[in-house]
Amino acid sequence: MIKIIAVGKIKEKGLNLMIQEYVKRLQAFSKLEIIEVNDEATTASSSAMEAQIKEKEGERILSKIKDQEYVILLDLWGKMYDSITFSKHIEQLQTYGHSNLTFVIAGSLGPGENVYQRVNERWKLSDLTFTHQMTRVLILEQIYRAYMIRNHSPYHK
Repeated sequence: MIKIIAVGKIKEKGLNLMIQEYVKRLQAFSKLEIIEVNDEATTASSSAMEAQIKEKEGERILSKIKDQEYVILLDLWGKMYDSITFSKHIEQLQTYGHSNLTFVIAGSLGPGENVYQRVNERWKLSDLTFTHQMTRVLILEQIYRAYMIRNHSPYHK
């Protein structure tokens, strides 16, 4: 099972259409669930207020994670993978005891310490900066690509 937990909602119709397309494609390979949790207003003017916002959003994220889930946080300081290595990594996780993979996209201020304490690994998608909404599309595409690589599909080429 693949679960994506994301702070905030997707507002752009084009991104929603792409998300729906990858959800449809992934259903052939894995059960998929996307959970949106509410974001906090980010009018914080101090680092203490920002920390409070991140902790509140983190509590919402953590409430959606079960103990047995392997949690991968999308993080600026995470490990980067090329697509083939990512595919092998996901296959190894799912083969050797982590059938429930949960990907977390934190809010615009980043994850709280409470989220960092729970995750099993951190994944840096790119050196580029993307919107949180675009990140959701990109990770769905990379998960789909991982399954296509595993199945020797020409999609990856």
